[in-house]
Amino acid sequence: MQYTTLGSTGLQVSRLALGCMTYGEPERGGHPWTLPEDQSRPLIRQAVEAGITFFDTANVYSDGSSEEIVGRALKDFTRREDVVLATKVHGRMRPGPNGAGLSRKAILHEIDASLTRLGTDHVDLYQIHRWDRTTPVEETLEALHDVVKAGKARYIGASSMWAWQFAKALHLQSAHGWTRFVSMQDHLNLLNREEEREMLPLCADEGIGVVPWSPLARGRLTRDVGSTTARSETDEFGKTLYTEPSDDDVIRAVGEVAAERGVPRAQVALAWVLRKPVVSAPIVGASRPGHLDDAVAALELELTDDEVARLEAPYRPHPVAGF
Repeated sequence: MQYTTLGSTGLQVSRLALGCMTYGEPERGGHPWTLPEDQSRPLIRQAVEAGITFFDTANVYSDGSSEEIVGRALKDFTRREDVVLATKVHGRMRPGPNGAGLSRKAILHEIDASLTRLGTDHVDLYQIHRWDRTTPVEETLEALHDVVKAGKARYIGASSMWAWQFAKALHLQSAHGWTRFVSMQDHLNLLNREEEREMLPLCADEGIGVVPWSPLARGRLTRDVGSTTARSETDEFGKTLYTEPSDDDVIRAVGEVAAERGVPRAQVALAWVLRKPVVSAPIVGASRPGHLDDAVAALELELTDDEVARLEAPYRPHPVAGF
């Protein structure tokens, strides 16, 4: 395993983060493709044994059961001080007023609920899952600052939003002396490169660590054009992400480079993301042992400039997707 710092912080993380949306009771949260606890634990253990120290989940994943499963597994398989545990807040956790969003009330309630489910007294990285258009951003940022000062989170991060929104938040944090975002979890892969325009340059300039979600495009970059999986057939959000005609040409290019290298397509697609200097750790999902094997192997795969050009050539601008 390779390790790096998260952006300009001193926090050391593995170069891969295990995305834990895959782990959750299927009957909770409307994700029938997730793995129950008995099937999740061996994969989390495999990640720990491979040297992965960065684990990313969210309160909304499988209605909180992802946090429960991850918390129990990490307690059994490693020491709390040896891992970087990240979760997120924003999504709806219960019906009615204040059951979602980034108000002060919601944040202060949800951090305590997440800590209870995770079985810990703090998270290392607390992230806003999306931008909340109904709450003044100053209210959100001050509440996050107070979460850190209360010792319930070590660092704070953000997820998919417009670059101007992230720049505004960073400015307000500096102006008020509030705890600053250290990471951006955004949508970046060979099928969606729109973050290269503004968000990635902003993060590079501000010393923000980028931890991309869906670096394999919900698995589309790992299989033949037109093939499906149980998740792709039931993931309603995923169905909205990759709909451009040029996507198929990118997928074919990944297949060609992978065949020439004699490696699985997942390694090629992930190596492309890892090649970007601003990226600290892509968030990889794993529902089978081979998924983790491919992710770890991708760390050693160095693409040539010619291969990168071939992978990128078919891409056409996309509408922004994911937030």
